[in-house]
Amino acid sequence: MRGLCLAMLTFTRFASLPSCDRGPQRAAWERGTCSSPGLMRARGCGNRASPMMCHCQRRGAQVILGRDSHLHVYEHGGVAQVAGVHSQALPDLPDGTFDLELLELTIREAHGNRYHPRPELVCLENTHSSAGGRVLPLAYLQQVRGLADRYGLQVHMDGARLMNAAVAQNVEPARITQHCDSVSLCFSKGLGAPAGAVLAGRRDFVAEAWRMRKLLGGGMRQAGVLAAAALVGLEHMGVKLRRDHDNAWRFAEGIQELNLPLCSVNLMAVETNIVMVNISGGCPSPAELCEHLRAVSEEELAKTGHAVSVLLFPWSAHTMRAVWHCDVSARDTELTKKKLEFVARKYQEKLTLGLWPTPPSVGGA
Repeated sequence: MRGLCLAMLTFTRFASLPSCDRGPQRAAWERGTCSSPGLMRARGCGNRASPMMCHCQRRGAQVILGRDSHLHVYEHGGVAQVAGVHSQALPDLPDGTFDLELLELTIREAHGNRYHPRPELVCLENTHSSAGGRVLPLAYLQQVRGLADRYGLQVHMDGARLMNAAVAQNVEPARITQHCDSVSLCFSKGLGAPAGAVLAGRRDFVAEAWRMRKLLGGGMRQAGVLAAAALVGLEHMGVKLRRDHDNAWRFAEGIQELNLPLCSVNLMAVETNIVMVNISGGCPSPAELCEHLRAVSEEELAKTGHAVSVLLFPWSAHTMRAVWHCDVSARDTELTKKKLEFVARKYQEKLTLGLWPTPPSVGGA
């Protein structure tokens, strides 16, 4: 809060003032390229369209990305609608990577073929959200870089949770991003800022991205306040993110130890601050279970002595997603585990009796 109060206001169209410049510049330094400060935006959405438009300047160019990547699934087809770029989606492996042989085959088949869209960009997501916050191995990034160089492609990293990857691998962020031509970073996820994202790359790329930002939504007033919060997040990220990772692991380990018939977790897949909770069978659905976790019943208050409302997200037909951030403590994590145990056991009891549990009517606290 103190950083926000002391921040100077500025307008991103004009010359930067201290806080507005230091946040993106620090992020660019973390990326390993100090030739130009990163480009500040209010949120990460524009940071996903802008790189496509900068790297793929010919309409109908092709970007290769993951079938389950955020860019492919959750951006309303903006790559095609806004950038005029054709997407070639490859299957994501469970750890968030591509099969490298398939990647090269895909590039090679289109490379030099007059009938195919011309591949110009490979997009990676690190950490990979749909894979449960998996961290892309450094050796894999190096191999992708080698393939891209061999066929003349650029590499962009959707690094919304890049700092989680760096902390998990115990390396400087530049060790990760050295294999990329550009990278985006979100300040409002694990770093805990109220808003803000940055797009970083070489000087000519950032200059072109500035133009794309103007095209997609123009400059941003009061950017200094957001940049100040981003700077605080960057300066204190190590301790906060490690705590988030530890809490996520403690929760996942606790679920496994409970050995509940209803819920399970693949501990090998828990690498950062995201835990995917698998729901066995078709009853209840993840959405129904999430509703029970959110609500608090009189029975729960009587039996546990706690009024705990837990917000998980029904990710897929058989999966809930739990995400840790700087406002979730170790005690919150323990209460969440106990709440899940209580709800799961109540479900199991009623299912055994042939009863269908209904959402509690008492509001949570």
